[in-house]
Amino acid sequence: MAHSNISVFVPHIGCPCKCSFCNQFSITEQIFIPHEKDVDNAVEIALNSRKYDPENGEIAFFGGSFTAINRDYMTELLGAAKKHIDMGHAKGIRVSTRPDCIDNDVLQLLKAYGVTAIELGAQSMRDEVLKENNRGHSSDDVYTASELIKEYGFELGLQMMTGLYTDNDEGAKFTANEFVKINPKTVRIYPTIVLENTELATLYKSGAYKPQSIDEAVELCAELLLLFEKNDIKVIRLGLHSIDMSKYVAGPWHPAFSELCENRIYRDIIKTHLGEKNDYTVYVAGGEMSKAVGQKKSNVLYFKDKGYNLKFEEDLSLSARNIRIKGSE
Repeated sequence: MAHSNISVFVPHIGCPCKCSFCNQFSITEQIFIPHEKDVDNAVEIALNSRKYDPENGEIAFFGGSFTAINRDYMTELLGAAKKHIDMGHAKGIRVSTRPDCIDNDVLQLLKAYGVTAIELGAQSMRDEVLKENNRGHSSDDVYTASELIKEYGFELGLQMMTGLYTDNDEGAKFTANEFVKINPKTVRIYPTIVLENTELATLYKSGAYKPQSIDEAVELCAELLLLFEKNDIKVIRLGLHSIDMSKYVAGPWHPAFSELCENRIYRDIIKTHLGEKNDYTVYVAGGEMSKAVGQKKSNVLYFKDKGYNLKFEEDLSLSARNIRIKGSE
């Protein structure tokens, strides 16, 4: 059974800075501060789900900078989670935090409570971009924290954003390549979304900031996905889980953003196999049909507009992203 998280969202109470893009309540949709009983409830719900496997599950504290919150509150949550780890309800604990909120004391504490994975919200490895977006840390903080996390034996995850204010595609690719050098176990990629009550919304409304379009974000993120996979780094998230749409202003939001990136990858693969304009049957691996066909048959329509009539069929002898194409007789 696949890995799964028991997610507990900790509101924006630990971060020392308010980033240009951050409206935490709009992202997590949380208006309460969780305590021990909320951890217990989240675990109980997971255990009652047939999709959850304790041997592959982690209790995950997301939504804020976990290691920057009040120490007593942090140990309360960690203690609640460790109780369930000791009972066999999950294999470990995953936390998300800032690169400048990691040191030896924090890592020793996390180790004692059974934390297994630490994700750093790096967002960019360009210092000028970090400064313009009020991140409050430098790229050096990312390198230093990543090395420490690895030294203590934690699984390292890094999070990046595309389309940040003053950044561009080349900047995002630079960040991704620096991630490859650091060699984390996992990566999350988030296209920047403009939300109400943020500095970014003010910049957008004044014309100083232009967000990525869906097509621009998909094209870039599909390329980044392939880069990380080539280097054996697992991308565990593409796009935000959810947002409060009443706070949405602009940007490449899509509830199935990851699927759109897979669609684009298949489009590019198919292009390399086509000859003259004609009717073709495209054979894909089992379970890959929707990715190859595209959301709302987007790939079928894309190639039809260019004079190619494509029919898709499964071939169970093929592996993911390997295709076979047969032209009309």
